[in-house]
Formats: sequence, C-alpha cells, structure tokens
Amino acid sequence: MPFPDDSLTYLKAARRNSFQDNDALAGTVKTVLEDVRARGDAAVRDYGRAFDKSDLERFEVSAAERAETVARMDGAAREDAEFAITRVRDFAERQRATMLPLEAEVLPGLHLGHRVIPIARVGAYVPGGRYPLLSAPVMTIVPARVAGCDEVVACLPPTAHPDMVAVCHLSGADRIFRIGGAQAIAAMAYGTESVPAVDKIFGPGNAYVNEAKRQVFGTVGIDQLAGPSEIYVVADETGDPRMIATDLLAQAEHDVMTRVGLITTDRALAEATIAEVERQLTDLSTAGVAGQAWRDYGEVVLCADTAAMLACSDRIAAEHLQVHTRDPHATARQLRNYGSLFIGPLASVVYSDKCCGTNHTLPTLGAGRYTGGLWVGSYLKVCTHQWLEPAGVAAVAPPAIRQSAREGLEGHRRAAALRTELNSVTA
Repeated sequence: MPFPDDSLTYLKAARRNSFQDNDALAGTVKTVLEDVRARGDAAVRDYGRAFDKSDLERFEVSAAERAETVARMDGAAREDAEFAITRVRDFAERQRATMLPLEAEVLPGLHLGHRVIPIARVGAYVPGGRYPLLSAPVMTIVPARVAGCDEVVACLPPTAHPDMVAVCHLSGADRIFRIGGAQAIAAMAYGTESVPAVDKIFGPGNAYVNEAKRQVFGTVGIDQLAGPSEIYVVADETGDPRMIATDLLAQAEHDVMTRVGLITTDRALAEATIAEVERQLTDLSTAGVAGQAWRDYGEVVLCADTAAMLACSDRIAAEHLQVHTRDPHATARQLRNYGSLFIGPLASVVYSDKCCGTNHTLPTLGAGRYTGGLWVGSYLKVCTHQWLEPAGVAAVAPPAIRQSAREGLEGHRRAAALRTELNSVTA
C-alpha cells in the first residue's frame, strides 16, 4: 500500500493488501493442526479427501515408486533438474565452507568456542502449486544434504506432478510423503503414525501452509514465513520498459496475489512500463493469473530523486529486487533491505528461481528488513561452549561472585565461589 511520503508519486497503487488478505485463514488452520495432532494419520487422510480429493491408504512414496518417477522423466527435464541440483549444491558448499568452528583462549585459562552442528531431522514442504515447480524441492532439500542433516523428510500434495516426486528423490530426500497443505505441516511438526516429527520445517507454500508454519513455530523451528511472491525493480532513465514489464509479469504469473512493482526516478519510464505491461498481457498465456496480480497488487512509484528511490525500496524490502540503473553495482551497494538482489539488466529473477545456484526461498512482506533468504546456514546450529583451567577461574569468578551478590542471586554466588574454593585447594 502507498507510503505517506511527499517525495513519492504513485502512478499505479496496489488496491489490495497482502497482510489483510491472509487474516481469515487462522481459524481454519488451527482446527486442522489440532485435529492432526489428536488423530494423526486418520485426520491427514480426511483432509486429503476434503482438500486434495485424494484417498490414500499409504502416504509414503515407496522406493520402487521413486525409481519409477525418475525413470519416466523426460530426458531433457531430468538433465535440467540435475543441472539445477549441481548449481545449488555448488553454491551451498561454498557457503558452508565459510562457516567454521571456533576455539579461542580469550584469557589465560578461559577457553571459549562454538561448533557448527547440522539439525538432525528436517522437513521440506514442496508446493504442488499452479504449475509443477521442479526447482522447489531442489532449493529446500539440496542445502540440507550439504549441511549434513541426518534425515530429510519431504511432503508434497498428492496431486503434484510425478516429476516433483522424482526431483525430491534426485535432490536427496530420505523419505517422501504425498501430503499437502496445513495437514502436512501438522504431520511434520507433531508426527503421526506414518510421518516422523521433524526439528525444523522448510519451504514455501500457499497461505494455509504459511499460516500453519506460523502456528507450529515453537514446537518446531521454521525457516521463515513466506507470503505471496514479490518482485520490484529500481530503475533510472536508462531502464528498458519492455524488459521491466517482462520481468514483472514473469513473476506475476506465479500467483494472483504476487506483488510486483517499479520504483523509478523517471516518469517517462514509469508510464512506458505501465503501457508495456498492458500490451504484453494481451498475448501472455498466463494473463489470467498475471493480469489479476498486476491489477490488485501492482505498483509503479515515481520518486523525486535517487535518495527517495533507495529509501522507498528499503521500506518495501522486496523478496526479489532488480537494479536497472546507469551504474547498477553502485546502486546495489546503497541498498540494504531485500531478499535477493539482481544487479544489472542481465540478472533476471528467473535464473535464480530455476537453476543458477542462489536459493529462491526468500523473505517476503517486508521481512527482508531483518532476515535473508534460505541458505545452507539455515540447516545448521552454531552452538557455543566453554571450558576453564584454574587461571580462567581466577579471572572470571570474582566479578561473577560480585555481580551475583548485587542481584540477590545467592545460588549463583555460591556456584561461582565454589570453584574458587576448589582452586585454592588444588593450588
């Protein structure tokens, strides 16, 4: 929705609000979660019939069925999936190499450190969606394997394309279940007779899945609350309206609630982009979805100057942010809030969405102000430890004793003092 700012002029404003459009789901999701927690597989089966029109006695995909889905994949589809898996694995391995254990003697006899520990069992929710998004399982399963998680459990709607099962297998899922929606999140959070409870749940889904993740957080970890997809472009007078319109509509075809927008300092570019979007919608095969997203959630913001453009972008904190300016790298260095940044006109969101190696599971609805997207570190815990020698006790015990006494915490004071007594005995 428009920001009250005199430096901004909305040539096109969104007419709906993504936050408010999701509010009505909470009660329905709460019922599903409580039912699955109480009745397990029976409830999952009932909701599968109601929501997915499926009637499965067994949810888990067998080894033979997994092998069959892989064997039946079109050769080019498998080749492209494996290309994406390789690229995502390579980038995740490079990221993992930056995360190192730490051991340091910070004072004589005082040793501090941390370990980088994989989460034991993770769940990957794989959306069925409007289209078979073969990149989705790659993004949530491959980093888990690189991180070293003991077990990866994947859930996807029973109506999902068979190739989705195949890519879950190729990406390295240990177990695959044909369960979708809020009931899948409940099954992974609480466990059922068939589905093991996991420690953390990853992956985007529809509004019901997102709300379910919000409600189970605490019982399990979650990667983030991913709302409808978003793309914004920051551009000056050098921007190409045809390219910008093409990229906006490419993302808009994901879902009728996709947020798309242009933030620019150039009125001519803004007006030309609006016209170009409307022109392209006349022959876009997915115009039924993309056009509704554009009408309901599309924005074109004209900014008084570059500073206003950058400030507007940072307030929105878009999931995908493309930079189309005269010096895109200089502009990129001035931006701080986004899910993933696409610098220059050759860097299209579609490459990240599909196969270039960066993860496409990213923060939405302004969450880019405080978090980044999914990465190999999301599957790891950095846990500290400490150990002390007598010299370390001599250094830290006196201030710990004094502080505990000031706070009236006698048990704390005694615990610290006991070590000094033992020190004096062994000295």
